[in-house]
Amino acid sequence: MSPTPTGPVAVFRESLAPRGQIDVPYLLDFYPLQSEEHTRIHPFFKHLREGRFTTTRCKACGELLWQPRAVCSKCLSEDLEWVELPTEGTVYAFTAMVRGPPLGMEADIPFVIALVDLDTQWRPLRLLTRIDGVQAGEMRIGDKVRLKIINLADGRVFYRFTGQAGNAGQGTKR
Repeated sequence: MSPTPTGPVAVFRESLAPRGQIDVPYLLDFYPLQSEEHTRIHPFFKHLREGRFTTTRCKACGELLWQPRAVCSKCLSEDLEWVELPTEGTVYAFTAMVRGPPLGMEADIPFVIALVDLDTQWRPLRLLTRIDGVQAGEMRIGDKVRLKIINLADGRVFYRFTGQAGNAGQGTKR
């Protein structure tokens, strides 16, 4: 894995090869359908493919929405715009998944899940995400993390964050 310049900011990319066919009902599929015919937030996935991390912001009330939405959860307006989010964040809290991972991620455990703070021009944004490249024992609150785009074998994309090289353990030990 290495950073690749894909836009104004270099982001990490990784392709996940299938570990065998898993036929699951749609409701158990961890990754959402991403085409225009399946979701009104399809631009989010298009932007990820382009190396951009985005969300929606309400033009009527100014609310920054996470996750991206088709309707503002504050004022119910559908007049939304796509805005860029930072590709680097700070770990607010974290834990390790050691049992009961989502279907298809059994071989990945243990892995780190964290609340990550992003500084946006509108307001701080806190999101829940998986952190790659670091073990729970190495991570500290306050560590810096960077966006990592995951290319799935079936053409879908998703995101995670990754610990920055030389940064693990630089935050506050708890």
